[in-house]
Amino acid sequence: MHTNKPLELNANENSLGMSDSAKQAVTNALDVGFRYPDNPRAALIAKVAEINGVTENQVSLGNGSSENIRAVVQMLQNQALKDGRKFQLVVPDPTFSCAELYANYIGAPVVKVPLTAENYDLDFQNLQKSADEFDGVSLFYLCNPNNPTATITSTPKLKMWVDTAPENHYFLLDEAYSEYVTDPSFESGVEWVKQELSKNLIVVRTFSKLHALAGLRVGYAIANPQTIEAVEDFTSIDNTNLSGAVAALATLNDEAFLELSLRTTNQSRQMVEATLDELGLRYLPSQTNFILHEIKGDVKTYIDRMEDNGILVGREFPPITGFNRLTLSTFDEMKVFVEVLKSFRQKGWV
Repeated sequence: MHTNKPLELNANENSLGMSDSAKQAVTNALDVGFRYPDNPRAALIAKVAEINGVTENQVSLGNGSSENIRAVVQMLQNQALKDGRKFQLVVPDPTFSCAELYANYIGAPVVKVPLTAENYDLDFQNLQKSADEFDGVSLFYLCNPNNPTATITSTPKLKMWVDTAPENHYFLLDEAYSEYVTDPSFESGVEWVKQELSKNLIVVRTFSKLHALAGLRVGYAIANPQTIEAVEDFTSIDNTNLSGAVAALATLNDEAFLELSLRTTNQSRQMVEATLDELGLRYLPSQTNFILHEIKGDVKTYIDRMEDNGILVGREFPPITGFNRLTLSTFDEMKVFVEVLKSFRQKGWV
């Protein structure tokens, strides 16, 4: 199984690679690489607004959605300070660490609320309690579907929570994986922005996953115009480079590639789930391009053994133990993973 180049199933990237249309768009743009990216950025903002059914002043582009997340955290902390109030970030645990890292950098306290023990869902009661006990502005960072669990949270519960929150509670919904969701009960926070459910709601999305542009760093935030204007004060000027803008625009217009990207992930998920079922290894119901599954052994040892076989897999995400996160890659790559996993069972390793 040794190869010169390992299978990278550890970072939730899209191993299909960029679409041919995106590559061509980047190549074509090289002739104007000496110009600022104003026009391509404007075209991308218009396209993002169109596909989401919002106005252009409800969209803020980011250098990856990580910049949008940072800008929201900084904007709210700054706003709280100007109003003479305290600010805190409240996050489920485990979840994607971006918001927490940025809060740490600027000295904002972070409250981590463990997911429920029975099904690793949001603990609404304790999340709310953390904010109710705080005299100041609270920002809830909620990744939905969540990373690393790959699960979605209950739409009615989440919607009701956002709808009934007091004016000092804000919600940052990270929908990096929303394009992969197949559960019909899921409703995007973008719909709630359009319904004006709450003025304290911001949704962020990325082109890193389904669109396969992780290396070009393009993301965006959607909220009401006043919030977007405030967030824009904390993003860098011309933050979306020329290549990223034209590649994102080309990919959004490439329906065949997006369908292939989604179909590839769904086929790979079915193959991996069938194998996990066969081996009697528990997994959480994935609505993303990765799956969190049981190891029945020491995760660090499992990771090392996979690497010895030329496969890089994810890490452990405490407080969830005994599970590993696996990126769902191309069908051929997943076949290699399945063979290795089955060989591990024969050796009594999983």
